[in-house]
Amino acid sequence: MDEIVTAAEANRHFSRLLRTVQSGRSVTVTSHGRPVARIVPLEPSNDAEAAERRRVAWRALMDRLKSQPAIEQPRNWTRDELYERD
Repeated sequence: MDEIVTAAEANRHFSRLLRTVQSGRSVTVTSHGRPVARIVPLEPSNDAEAAERRRVAWRALMDRLKSQPAIEQPRNWTRDELYERD
């Protein structure tokens, strides 16, 4: 059976939540009493097709990053800009 946690609890104790999932158990996250997400352990994949998809995705990401212009001047970010506020 899944462990059930609220979104607020998942936010506050995310490291513990990840340890729970790493141990093989699933976690259901609720918001206002309703399930909104399920975090499950990742099944290891050793097949060659999955490895090729990861390689292609990595190459596409690197190509996209190389095509984007660099920021000309460093920017000093404010705390509010770095963190989303609800």
